[in-house]
Amino acid sequence: MSKLPQIEAWLQDNLAALLAEHRVPGAAIAVLAGGEVIDHAAGLLNTGTGVESTVDSVFQIGSITKLWTTTLAMQLVDEGRLDLDRPVRDYLPEFALADEGAAARITVRQLTCHTAGFEGDIFTDTGQGDDCVAKLVETLSDVPQLFAPGEMFSYNNAGYCVLGRVIEVLRGKSYDDCVRDHLFVPLGLTHAAAGPYDAIRYRAAIGHIQPTPEESPQPAPVWALARSNAPAGSTLAMRPRDLLAFVRMHLNGGRADDGTQVLTPESVAAMREQQVALPDLGLMGGAWGLGWMLFDWPGGPVIGHDGGTIGQSAFLRVVPGQDVAVALLTNGGSPTQVYLEVFRKVLGELAGVEIPALPEPNPAETPADGTRYVGEYSSAVADTVVSQDADGRLWIEQTPKGVFAEAAGGAPDKAELLGWKGDTLVATHRQLPGVYLSHAFVGDDGDGRALYLHTGRADRRVSR
Repeated sequence: MSKLPQIEAWLQDNLAALLAEHRVPGAAIAVLAGGEVIDHAAGLLNTGTGVESTVDSVFQIGSITKLWTTTLAMQLVDEGRLDLDRPVRDYLPEFALADEGAAARITVRQLTCHTAGFEGDIFTDTGQGDDCVAKLVETLSDVPQLFAPGEMFSYNNAGYCVLGRVIEVLRGKSYDDCVRDHLFVPLGLTHAAAGPYDAIRYRAAIGHIQPTPEESPQPAPVWALARSNAPAGSTLAMRPRDLLAFVRMHLNGGRADDGTQVLTPESVAAMREQQVALPDLGLMGGAWGLGWMLFDWPGGPVIGHDGGTIGQSAFLRVVPGQDVAVALLTNGGSPTQVYLEVFRKVLGELAGVEIPALPEPNPAETPADGTRYVGEYSSAVADTVVSQDADGRLWIEQTPKGVFAEAAGGAPDKAELLGWKGDTLVATHRQLPGVYLSHAFVGDDGDGRALYLHTGRADRRVSR
């Protein structure tokens, strides 16, 4: 007997209260099990207008878009027009980075699993035209290489913009049109938008931000990030039920609900195969496939992805062996806590999956000697200083740069680093109340010091 009715009743009884407790203005959720889908919504899409969230409301899915971009790429693989292991330059001869040798070697596969190795948080706004992705790729010629292609994982938004440009060139149309023509239409989606001009046709959520942790979430001043980052996740929006239609295709061997073969079974399976392992990072998966985050959880395996834009956060988890999936879309506050409570309930009841506890300080793992960690690390979005005081306590101070400095007001964020697991330490940061953020120190500079500070992105050491 299906347990979906009990889950539906639990959501009706608990979701609104969870949103209020964690100051999330609004949310919508859909749950798939046994081929059936239930959905539920609560709260407000916009606290400034009072418009309520419904199951047909569209929210931004952020970086979950990367699964859609990878699927578009795999369709081209199925057609024999794209080879994942050929260099990107075979398709984009103009592709250039600061490291010429690396730019010549980077493969399409490395773009899909974040192992290309170049600085990835590039959010240059190149306008609203259909050439915006091409223009963004042109700006990468001075972007530095963090490590040799294929050496390790470092989350790379810019890499997905390059992948999106490859798709545009092979299809001869804009990324937005590729998504509409090759996924929205064959999947029969009715509440999905490629950008703001599409989303306005629907009941659309707006993101909410908090100027300070004490203030209530307020409507964000803009709806979306730059269109130039669309392949990485800046503009795609939909209702949870339509997101699960995409998931259902992946669970059904690449077939849409009407039988249309959107992707071959071989490509569906290939996307779930591990490409690279990750350091211990808590919230992120333990490994990455082609697009998919891979979680080795009790009762799993589980695949998924998360997304975040301007004040909107999205969470997707799929248990392929059980044909169970959950999609939660939110628009501000502290949604991670809502995700944990809801997904533990739903995945536990429907699939017997246990979400492991998040990192917490472990005194037994607190390093007595911080020499390996102390130093300065840098990326395009932040400068980080790790220091040790006279009492032996480790501290981390991050100063945001670029668009992140604008969002945070440029203020440094300082917190103590505490032991958790080996070379992964945890810090209490104001961005995620109640959640300890993981900082993995990896590599070796030749003198026993970590070469990278890894938080999902690998920030390279810039001083001793």
